[in-house]
Amino acid sequence: MIKDNIFRFFPDPVFRYKIANHNQHNKDLSKYIYDIYNVDKNGIKLSNINGWHSKPFNLNEKNSPPNNFFLSIKDHIQDVFNNYGWSFIPEKIKCEAMWAVINKKGNFNIEHIHANCHLSAAYYVKVPKNSGNFHIFNPNNISRNRFPLISKTTDLNMLSASLKVNEGELLIFPAYLPHAVGKNESDEDRIVVSFNLNILS
Repeated sequence: MIKDNIFRFFPDPVFRYKIANHNQHNKDLSKYIYDIYNVDKNGIKLSNINGWHSKPFNLNEKNSPPNNFFLSIKDHIQDVFNNYGWSFIPEKIKCEAMWAVINKKGNFNIEHIHANCHLSAAYYVKVPKNSGNFHIFNPNNISRNRFPLISKTTDLNMLSASLKVNEGELLIFPAYLPHAVGKNESDEDRIVVSFNLNILS
């Protein structure tokens, strides 16, 4: 039998990084997020089921926790660009929006994508045990809707995957990749900061 005869084209990556000084970032971001939550407990409704989704942060506020956090992850964003083989031109990379999600017990986020962006990201500020994994789904709808009986799971037939995430971790992935958040089964809040990136032409 011929070996190495499979070409795996068109992979869909999820990049995972552990952020330096994440304890301080998490402390600062938690206070910032709860201050917003206490003023606007309704937030907005998107993929969140009973959880709280903030309105977009004011990214023009210099030295704010979101801005300090975003400045600290530039090397990770550059690493994503390097892996993709894209030209990294900082002045053409725009953070379209950044926001927070607080999931209390029983809350979760349904499957969704972030349309009209190149990249999306999730940073984990607080992740209690059993507070919900990060779920991703095959973006090829045809393969998800029509397939034969699967006898063994491989990377060629996977329809979904699940990642257990930890505090201080950053995930960056293509914005078209369908994703969801599992139900928070803990008695503590799960706090995530998400954002979208666009590359200006």
